[in-house]
Amino acid sequence: MEFNELDEDRESAGGGGGGGGGFMPDDDDSSSASSVSSTGTVIPSPARALFARPRGFPGGRSLDPIPWTTYFERELFLPSETDPGTIHHAYLTSPVAAGPLFVMHHGAGSSGLSFAVLSAEIRKRLPTAGILAPDARGHGSTATTDPDLSLATLAADLRAVILLTQTAMAWPALPPIILVGHSLGGAVVTDLACAGTLGPPLLGYAVLDVVEGSAMDALQSMQTYLSTRPKGFASLRDGIEWHVRSRTLRNSVSARTSVPALLVERGGDGDDDSAGAGAAARRCRWRTDLAATQPFWEGWFVGLSGKFLRGKGGKLLLLAGTDRLDTELTIGQMQGKYALQVFPEAGHFIHEDLPEKTAVALVDFYRRNDRSALVLPPKVSELLAQGKRV
Repeated sequence: MEFNELDEDRESAGGGGGGGGGFMPDDDDSSSASSVSSTGTVIPSPARALFARPRGFPGGRSLDPIPWTTYFERELFLPSETDPGTIHHAYLTSPVAAGPLFVMHHGAGSSGLSFAVLSAEIRKRLPTAGILAPDARGHGSTATTDPDLSLATLAADLRAVILLTQTAMAWPALPPIILVGHSLGGAVVTDLACAGTLGPPLLGYAVLDVVEGSAMDALQSMQTYLSTRPKGFASLRDGIEWHVRSRTLRNSVSARTSVPALLVERGGDGDDDSAGAGAAARRCRWRTDLAATQPFWEGWFVGLSGKFLRGKGGKLLLLAGTDRLDTELTIGQMQGKYALQVFPEAGHFIHEDLPEKTAVALVDFYRRNDRSALVLPPKVSELLAQGKRV
């Protein structure tokens, strides 16, 4: 097992809103707040410092990429113990002392860097927290010869990455774990949590903007979306700009960190550029072929709501609007089976659009489920042994 570690301290980067980017449209989706009507739903009040940006990087209208080293302590390359053709890649900041480990799983087409800015915001509020953000197979820098992206495989991969990280870092035991998954990642962490294979270290799991009903509906238009998306970009900066202009990502600081991992630069290293201006105009292509994952789409989300409600441990659902709730989750929420927060000003990438508010929700969720904070009354046998009357 190998890892690259930084010797120097890294500046943490905050972020919310549109700090650092001049391409943010003036319109917003605040009108969607009228859809927030579920019983017990928490609508966070506006937070301060949403427009902070990483220190040491160009501000203003800059769309230059921000390196992963700004947010994470090291990257890990973890050879699979069951699949010789797979080397898992993950970004890690280790927990301190008895701090928790937030294990993040990204959505389809994204990478572990989707959680970069969020990780900094979590550690601002909980300095002992660790963050583990792997790239799923077929995404980011994870290398594999197996194209299987079924839910069972992805959940097994996530468990393997957690255990391989424990071995690589020589942790005597797993720290307390909070699983966090966005979109497809929400289905993965729910499947892993429901299986119960992580045992007592798992305190709970949080799912970001995905529920079974709306996810299944969205799959019907997925091919249409992919056909209208640019096939590539002339540069990484152009790719970042498109994500912000199209409001795919509404936080330019996060886009500058996460988008470069979604693209592969071609040309200049022996690649054939003879295709002419068309190829040159699309020098940066998508790293993950989302259209090729279609055979797995339905299997990712079928039964998600039921599994989410059945799993052991604390449960948190963060949504961009309660219109995304399906019937099963609406009933479960009214019965108090999980915590729900709604951020109507965010898009689908809640954790990238509003990393500060998402961090507040996740840290509060951890604290509510932190077993070390429980103070249990003494047992009767202990009191008798001490000679006390009961």
